[in-house]
Amino acid sequence: MPTLDPELLQAFVAVAEQRSFTRAAVALNRTQSAVSMQVKRLEERLQAELFHRSKTNVDLSAAGEGLLGYARRILSLNEEAVGRVREQNIEGRVRLGVMDDYGTLIVPPLLASFVASFPLIHIEMETGLTSTMTDRLGEAYDLVIAMHPEGRTEGELLRTEQAVWAASAEHRVEQLEPLPVALYPQGCLFRKWAMQALDKAGRPWRLAFVSHSLSAVEAIAAQGLAVTVVKSGTFPSTLRRLSARDGMPSLPRAQICLHRAPKLSRAATLLADHLVSALRQGGGRSQRRS
Repeated sequence: MPTLDPELLQAFVAVAEQRSFTRAAVALNRTQSAVSMQVKRLEERLQAELFHRSKTNVDLSAAGEGLLGYARRILSLNEEAVGRVREQNIEGRVRLGVMDDYGTLIVPPLLASFVASFPLIHIEMETGLTSTMTDRLGEAYDLVIAMHPEGRTEGELLRTEQAVWAASAEHRVEQLEPLPVALYPQGCLFRKWAMQALDKAGRPWRLAFVSHSLSAVEAIAAQGLAVTVVKSGTFPSTLRRLSARDGMPSLPRAQICLHRAPKLSRAATLLADHLVSALRQGGGRSQRRS
């Protein structure tokens, strides 16, 4: 069976689209005789006439009409394959800022799949409060995955998360007065929402524990020393969900968004597109739900 040379197919498609060997030669930046020769070679390989030629028109034959769709698909796949192989050789460093829970649970498997495709791109990830990271885009970070109140238009929306009260599975700490709360430092959106919700509900509370560490806050809650607030999508299996039935006020929903620095390298753009695609499709969902 004869093979279909992409260069011959490129000449065939150009003539089919331009309906002229002359215009096809101009589009391909080749001579008309070169284009004619390539089409002739393709016809010889296929043992079929691909065009009906006249002094004024060049029309596809039945065989040419049947080949055109396949030719376009082969050329498209050829371009995709070449582009993918070339991009695997892209080098670079990407600085990524992300929230602690996403940096621990959601993002790592996405980075693993990315690095498998682009092994020469090096990623430096920093976790913590992202409320100040977005102000340093381009200076300290190329990309930042941050949390915002629902309805904001900053960044590229990846998914929404419900803020959820959480407490020990074995201790009814939510019944204590004042309510002990374990939260993150100032600047954390969940800290702000928790305080506002409790004050609005008239529920007495005290700040029992503060830490930048997600693990530390969850450990305090798991020991029955305080309640805390976590994302529904990363809810720990060691904790118990609290709701209005437990006397807890409702909390808002948050938007998880990707922010890009104004000028990105090709490596950073590739990672950004990978994260957007994966997270919007539900990739990296935590498995530690209760």
